[in-house]
Amino acid sequence: MLLRASGQTQGEDFDLHAITDGNASSGVAHGDLLTAYAEACVSGDRDSLGAARSAVEAEMGARALVEAAGVVANFQRMVRIADATGIPLDKPVAIFSTDLREELGIDAFGASANTPPVGFVLRTLGRLAQPLLRPIMSLYADRK
Repeated sequence: MLLRASGQTQGEDFDLHAITDGNASSGVAHGDLLTAYAEACVSGDRDSLGAARSAVEAEMGARALVEAAGVVANFQRMVRIADATGIPLDKPVAIFSTDLREELGIDAFGASANTPPVGFVLRTLGRLAQPLLRPIMSLYADRK
């Protein structure tokens, strides 16, 4: 999957189950702190947001807090636009993420209805192409 391959190009191994399982550790530096901050941002609870904001700033610094706020805001924007307009996943992303979305239970979310199911042939081709993703992502990362 693209997310796994992109982390691996940086020598990282992330557990993507942390996306849907609050008990899993992602392997991202300060992941628990950042997750708590992101959840506080969308909770509407001013007290938990204040505490999470203070914790991020104390542990990671003011710059990291600003960057985390930007990421949370951008994801909120993107998700709301995608949900409101019914934007499906791009075909290549849908093909390469089929198994991961199924494994994580992401297809159980209502917005997944916007993405047409991937047929057997494309799903099989996506699985066969998986070993090529890491070298392709590494080449792309090297060009940046």
